[in-house]
Amino acid sequence: MHSDDFSPALCSGGQVLARRQGPLGLITLHRAAALNALSLGMVRDLTTVLLQWRADPAVQAVLVQGAGREGKPPAFCAGGDIRFFHQAALAGDPRLEDFFTEEYALNHLIHGYPKPCIALMDGVCMGGGMGISQGASLRVVTELSKLAMPETHIGLFPDVGGGWFLARCPGHVGEYLALSGEVLDAADAIAFGLADVQLPSAVLPALVEALGDGSSTTGAQLEAAVRARAVAAGEGRLAALQGQIDLHFSRPTLGDIITSLTGDDSDWARHTLGALHKRSPLMMAVALEQVRRARHLSLADDLRMERDLVRQCFQLRPGTASETVEGIRALVIDKDHQPRWNPSRVEDVTPDQVAAFFDSPWPAVVHPLRALD
Repeated sequence: MHSDDFSPALCSGGQVLARRQGPLGLITLHRAAALNALSLGMVRDLTTVLLQWRADPAVQAVLVQGAGREGKPPAFCAGGDIRFFHQAALAGDPRLEDFFTEEYALNHLIHGYPKPCIALMDGVCMGGGMGISQGASLRVVTELSKLAMPETHIGLFPDVGGGWFLARCPGHVGEYLALSGEVLDAADAIAFGLADVQLPSAVLPALVEALGDGSSTTGAQLEAAVRARAVAAGEGRLAALQGQIDLHFSRPTLGDIITSLTGDDSDWARHTLGALHKRSPLMMAVALEQVRRARHLSLADDLRMERDLVRQCFQLRPGTASETVEGIRALVIDKDHQPRWNPSRVEDVTPDQVAAFFDSPWPAVVHPLRALD
């Protein structure tokens, strides 16, 4: 196999590995102990590599995978480094602003990438992992895949372009996934338009080797070689419930959705209500508005809106008063799983509280993502 080491000036200390194998540019997220969660250095390295390979005629397609964990289930990417978010927010660290600006620009770069981009979404793929995989031209899931946008669980909203790609799920599935953070398996991910093909997890290492052996020389041939190994995904558990999902999550307000679910005595409705009762009422209301606005936005405009939203998550109520800081505290810092949401009840969330998140803190001409098209 022809393999060329590729070593641009990467800054993440080995958290991103990049090399060319024949016509394939191979990127490995190499932070397995943290489920390959994205650091700022990783975002910068991914951007550096993708920009360099975009202009390199030797690279016909790019493949992104997560490093494996010995004896443990795989993870593509569990999201962003939320411990860093917590520390940076409390310390006033300006790198927090840099992280989101650069991450969203990376998401946009992947969505518009001119060469085939293959994402092997094996194992956990959530939050920021969805951000770097949803723009890929071929999104591969396996029987071990677990896809979700669980941000309302930490007092955030489904960012990284989540408004855009969730809004383009069938019916009102986007609202359901945004509010509940429900985890999807491979079949449901494909049914809801968040993945393209399923492959057995065990074949992925051999697949990567085969793609780099030179027998496929164009991007189209490399993609076709992956598709040729696809297996039937079967029917998704949640896809069969889309009628119920649409019935409840098409309601005009968060309160109406809760009321509608309360009148449904199915196991799914009870499970969903239980999940919603654990989420931040305020951020569920923000996420609902986000997805509905995003249905009518371009990807670039959605990312600009999300950049406004995430700034407000940390600045409208700074420090420990932030829903996001509190949500991360409860989940991963103190691990008491008892977030003190404010407001604590859905009925106490006001339209003005939600609207404040959508006020951009920047004039358009100096918006951090103004260059996105």
